[in-house]
Amino acid sequence: MPTRPALLTTDRLIMRPHARDDFLDSYAMWSDPEVIRYIGGKPFTREEVWARLLRYAGHWAMLGYGYWVVREKESGRFLGEVGFADYHREIEPSLLDTPEVGWALDPAVHNRGYATEAVRAALAWADAHWPDGDTACIVAPDNQPSLHVAHKCGYREQLRTTYKGKPTIVMRRAAGGVA
Repeated sequence: MPTRPALLTTDRLIMRPHARDDFLDSYAMWSDPEVIRYIGGKPFTREEVWARLLRYAGHWAMLGYGYWVVREKESGRFLGEVGFADYHREIEPSLLDTPEVGWALDPAVHNRGYATEAVRAALAWADAHWPDGDTACIVAPDNQPSLHVAHKCGYREQLRTTYKGKPTIVMRRAAGGVA
């Protein structure tokens, strides 16, 4: 059942649904070669980022979950995006109907714990809304920083497969973070 997008806060972060005004910040992040190095390897165009923002809104409207824009509480600075999606990926095993967590942050704020803090806030929201629901994520094997975040947030490797012809690790987290 659709859920109104939640506002989440942590000690350092404000996470809120995307607004039209987030487009330029989102575009700047998704066109950064460091951000997309493990996510397709090709900077996103303005058109692709606009479609991404609309997809975020559509997830909330149709599925009751989606992505949040992450901003620094103190300054309001755009840090990145974190949330859940059902992308209907053509991957084995299928992730269909399993919310898939994802995160991307501006490289200027990497290594400060923001990703872990934001993913944990999103997972706390998920645990409250889906007390019996597992979540998944996929990570490129060479993406050590994201593997580290996933492990710190309770994700464990389920298996290794390929996605779009590239090696991929499928990770799962049991409901409530129970391993």
